[in-house]
Amino acid sequence: MSQEEKNIKVVARNKKASYDYFIIDTYEVGIVLTGTEIKSIRNGKVSIQEAYCDVRGGELIVHGMNISRFKEGNIFNHEEAQDRKLLAHKREIRKIDQKVTLEGLTIVPLEIILKNGLAKMNIGICKGKKNYDKREVLKNKELDREKRRRRD
Repeated sequence: MSQEEKNIKVVARNKKASYDYFIIDTYEVGIVLTGTEIKSIRNGKVSIQEAYCDVRGGELIVHGMNISRFKEGNIFNHEEAQDRKLLAHKREIRKIDQKVTLEGLTIVPLEIILKNGLAKMNIGICKGKKNYDKREVLKNKELDREKRRRRD
């Protein structure tokens, strides 16, 4: 395990993303946080289950990400469910926006990590799965389990 891998801690993961979407491409972006939000994230009080991202005015924005209030916070505590700006290079944002608009794809938050003390988000450019795709995935998982049981 390298030094860089030791400094990464996964805080929140969107487990339903791989079930509901085909993940085509992933990006690591920064999150603009205010006040006590980073303290809540370090305590693991964040949820990205219902969150989604979009590009507005040349900026990546995450909607529906819930960061709980910091318990020891005072009157300067943050709002729990507000839109937050994501940090990426302009060419990356243009590339993401182009894929989303031309190919009809979706930007989904996959996980929030702490990397060297900074909060980052892994986002995925995804295509929605149909119900028959989901059934196929579940069937394949079950077949793999059966194969492993027979080997053991």
